[in-house]
Amino acid sequence: MAAARAGGAVLQDLLHRDRTVAYKQNVSDLVTDADRQAEAAVVGCIRAHFPDDAILAEERGAEVGRSPYRWIVDPLDGTTNYAHRFPIYCVSVAVETGGQVLAGAVYDPTRDEMFAARRGMGATLNGQRIRVSDVPDLDRALLATGFSYDLRTNPRNNLQQFADLSHQARAVRRPGSAAVDLCYVAAGRLDGFWELHIQPWDMAAGALIVEEAGGRMSRLDGGVHSIYCGELVASNGTIHAALLAALRDSLAGAD
Repeated sequence: MAAARAGGAVLQDLLHRDRTVAYKQNVSDLVTDADRQAEAAVVGCIRAHFPDDAILAEERGAEVGRSPYRWIVDPLDGTTNYAHRFPIYCVSVAVETGGQVLAGAVYDPTRDEMFAARRGMGATLNGQRIRVSDVPDLDRALLATGFSYDLRTNPRNNLQQFADLSHQARAVRRPGSAAVDLCYVAAGRLDGFWELHIQPWDMAAGALIVEEAGGRMSRLDGGVHSIYCGELVASNGTIHAALLAALRDSLAGAD
């Protein structure tokens, strides 16, 4: 939580200043000076307390450690939003060992909302316990999704799934930050979320927060979810089977 808050302070300090924007792979895949400075603040906080742990951070990549623990850091999830000063973005920090996330925090500095979870200890928002919604049916559900940066060139781009689920759910949103979306599922603000292409740092903390809030995580085929599998379906649990079936039918129709 301290590391996520440190990164969020950097983001807010730099928000209205002139910034440097660069491109990674294409015009949709941005990185700003704020990403790098926030990451430095997050990693510095971690290193001050756990100097022997490994770190996987979005901008600097993997750094090996001498302990069995690895920190997974997204210093700015929602970079495009941030670059446009669209106020949906966050800092995500998690720690795992052997592929299992032990704890995670997602901090939204625009709303001063700190989502956090420790495995087996439940999930919280600003220190108060949170639970997923009890919406029972897909047609009453508010969903969210996201799109990968290669949307223009990848035929498996989620556009058809967005359209199909928009006809089957109450509504589908696209806020632009997977970590925020997952936390909103955990807090009952959303009933489900899916994404076809997603990185470990985008979902490590959020996935644990969903699970600890009583939700369900899986792969698109319903299999056991891993933060390294590159995809996810998250829900309140009660709509999970229906959401998986709708996505399966939509993907089959698009092939």
